[in-house]
Amino acid sequence: AAGHAPDEATARSILVFCRDKLAAYKRIRRLEFTELPKTISGKIRRVELRRKEESRTMPPTPGADEFFE
Repeated sequence: AAGHAPDEATARSILVFCRDKLAAYKRIRRLEFTELPKTISGKIRRVELRRKEESRTMPPTPGADEFFE
């Protein structure tokens, strides 16, 4: 959140809040603090975020040494 340092205490407080308020299957498993890509005017570049997320979740493509029939 704006104005909060991305440190272990912040992460712990977010996780504790989620543990207290959410069912176990809804809880987050991992926190990642990163800078968001922004335009010159300061708006978040959503298209770039989508591309990054899609590339992270895409299944690996078969390599040259793998063979599929």
